Amino acid sequence: IEQPTFPKITEMCVKMIRRVNDEEGIKKLVNETFQKLWFTPTPHHDKEAMTRKILNITDVVAACRDTGYDWFEQLLQNLLKSEEDASYKPVKKACTQLVDNLVEHILKYEESLSDSDNKGVNSGRLVACITTLFLFSKIRPQLMVKHAMTMQPYLTTKCSTQNDFMVICNVAKILELVVPLMEHPSETFLATIEEDLMKLIIKYGMTVVQHCVSCLGAVVNKVTQNYKFVWACFNRYYGALSKLKSQHQEDPNSTILTANKPALLRSLFTVGALCRHFDFDQEDFKGNSKVNIKDKVLELLMYFTKHSDEEVQTKAIIGLGFAFIQHPSLMFEQEVKTLYNSILSDKNCSVNLKIQVLKNLQTYLQEEDTRMQQADRDWKKVAKQEDLKEMGDISSGMSSSIMQLYLKQVLEAFFHTQSSVRHFALNVIALTLNQGLIHPVQCVPYLIAMGTDPEPSMRNKADQQLVEIDKKYAGFIHMKAVAGMKMSYQVQQAINTCPKDPVRGFRHDESSSALCSHLYSMIRGNRQHRRAFLISLLNLFDDTAKTEVNMLLYIADNLACFPYQTQEEPLFIMHHIDITLSVSGSNLLQSFKESMVKDKKKERKPSSDEETESDSNSGSGSESDEEASKPRRLRKRVDSDSDSDEENDINAVMKCLPENSAPLIEFANVSQGILLLLMLKQHLKNLCGFSDSKIQKYSPSESAKVYDKAINRKTGVHFHPKQTLDFLRSDMANSKITEEVKRSIVKQYLDFKLLMEHLDPDEEEEDGEVSASTNARNKAITSLLGGGSPKNNAAETEDDESDGEDRGGGTSGVRRR
Repeated sequence: IEQPTFPKITEMCVKMIRRVNDEEGIKKLVNETFQKLWFTPTPHHDKEAMTRKILNITDVVAACRDTGYDWFEQLLQNLLKSEEDASYKPVKKACTQLVDNLVEHILKYEESLSDSDNKGVNSGRLVACITTLFLFSKIRPQLMVKHAMTMQPYLTTKCSTQNDFMVICNVAKILELVVPLMEHPSETFLATIEEDLMKLIIKYGMTVVQHCVSCLGAVVNKVTQNYKFVWACFNRYYGALSKLKSQHQEDPNSTILTANKPALLRSLFTVGALCRHFDFDQEDFKGNSKVNIKDKVLELLMYFTKHSDEEVQTKAIIGLGFAFIQHPSLMFEQEVKTLYNSILSDKNCSVNLKIQVLKNLQTYLQEEDTRMQQADRDWKKVAKQEDLKEMGDISSGMSSSIMQLYLKQVLEAFFHTQSSVRHFALNVIALTLNQGLIHPVQCVPYLIAMGTDPEPSMRNKADQQLVEIDKKYAGFIHMKAVAGMKMSYQVQQAINTCPKDPVRGFRHDESSSALCSHLYSMIRGNRQHRRAFLISLLNLFDDTAKTEVNMLLYIADNLACFPYQTQEEPLFIMHHIDITLSVSGSNLLQSFKESMVKDKKKERKPSSDEETESDSNSGSGSESDEEASKPRRLRKRVDSDSDSDEENDINAVMKCLPENSAPLIEFANVSQGILLLLMLKQHLKNLCGFSDSKIQKYSPSESAKVYDKAINRKTGVHFHPKQTLDFLRSDMANSKITEEVKRSIVKQYLDFKLLMEHLDPDEEEEDGEVSASTNARNKAITSLLGGGSPKNNAAETEDDESDGEDRGGGTSGVRRR
């Protein structure tokens, strides 16, 4: 017993065993490893080998105390199932050996607990042994039948430490599973168990009460039918609640209730726990009485959900949750619907109450799942009795109706700052989907949103649900992808603890991966779906879409960081950025021009030639009224304008600004979408190392194979749209506009105008003017994107220009149209 196990071996076992549900090859390897290590019979004479095995298993179980034991159950089920039809059953034999030896070790640890030096170690080992026995009991309770009488005395353990409570709870769980399987257990043994459990229910806290009432339910309902014993206990707590309710109704401020608060909390919890495991409306309990017990309990518990003390409210809601497991139809009551939905949807409601309502729904669904699985097992045993299957269907219909009632509010709970609220909401949705209680399409956008959660466990769970939906229903993910991305932005807004910082769309870690990477990786395999998804996202940048700036930043972040694999993906995006720029840019300049005040002194009637020239350009919204009257050759000189000329242009436009600064703010706001697209294009160009020639030559209608080459990503290229970040941080949309801000917006307007003038290379016909146009365009782009950084704002290079084609930094590909 004293022989130490090696921590490294335990750690390795823990890592291996957690992959028991991995892909088939790994799953097979894990099963084989642990079959040899733990589940191979040990020769009876080799006590040392058995002790080593017991210590190893219990060490691994102890190490997984906080993360759960699903892996053990899965492993044991896999191994026992694999030899169901075999004549020789080594795993079953090994399990019998292990259970027998675990019981022996428990007795030895119990004897050694008197040794004060090793008390803590042995107490921990005792808990690990009993926990392991419970795990065996969950899968094969028959193995523990002969040891039930050995386990019963542990119900009388004196509780002083956390380990003592764990011993009692696990023993209660073992007896709950094992006692109903015993053939002709002695009446003394059963009576002792009932009395022990009742003492524990009266004496200890919530966890002990819960497990002991559950055990009592199994013993009384399935074996002893000692209903009077339970009825007396129920009346004790029900009567206390009724009395406290009457006193509170008479005087809500009475000190009696405060003084009796512990008794009130215990009564609320225990009445609920008893109602979960016993149907007190059966004649066996209430006799010939016409009183409807479940309605009376509902009325009592509902009364205390309106109490001013949050702790009392919480216990009343816990009690209700227990009662609903026995009587799910109570969840259709109007007052219950109002209570649950108001707690879930009220943003100011206590986090504890929200979590408790979600826990109630989770527990109900888990219980229903267990019932359904049991009904399935029973059905397989007696396949001819079809009524069993019908029972299951009725139960499933009830669950489905209930979840339809509360689904919207549960989904909306994803938009909560507290991760614990999101965690329980996701659990409820996962259970609902796994049981097929609702149409999955309505959950897809919410699951996409939850896939961006900061906590990896929640991300993985949400992503897994999407994978399952995609397997069963092809196209559902694509159908809701854009809605899901918008919703993921709302979730990130809710989670964002610092409202002054703009919400970003990538992970702030070494990977800098897009928050919606998993969504994109699910869609990218289908070319048609991928293109439709990308176009829908780029359409949000259109000036007519009126998308808020922070959401555009969030989407641009994602587009910049998606896990692109082939050259076609970013080239397709850049191609459509050009299209959006040419349309939205023109609209933007036109609306700004229309808001300007005309200078009467400078107005003159243009000549017919100039008028034609002016008309051809004003259609694109690229000229101010004054500029429009200049001949084209004159305007070309803007490429070589000095700083003083630029200053003169700014001053000229400043004079034409209206007194109302709303159009200026509108321009600054709407222009952010175009700025982001320009920046995104430059970023993708740098990230993938594309030349302008390659971007310009790209055509979406070409065969997929042409651009099927893998991307060669460059390192250290980051997406940092400075102007948009400054715009959002300064809250320009709501702040007072200074002269300096006005000047910067006017400069931005002139840069846009310059860019739009040189948008289409087809207008350049004479030798040498392609270069001038390119220089003008690059000057505009560099200025618009903050100037300077060649890594993110790279203009044309000598190499790019040498092939004689125009490759404007923000506008390649326009010629093709």
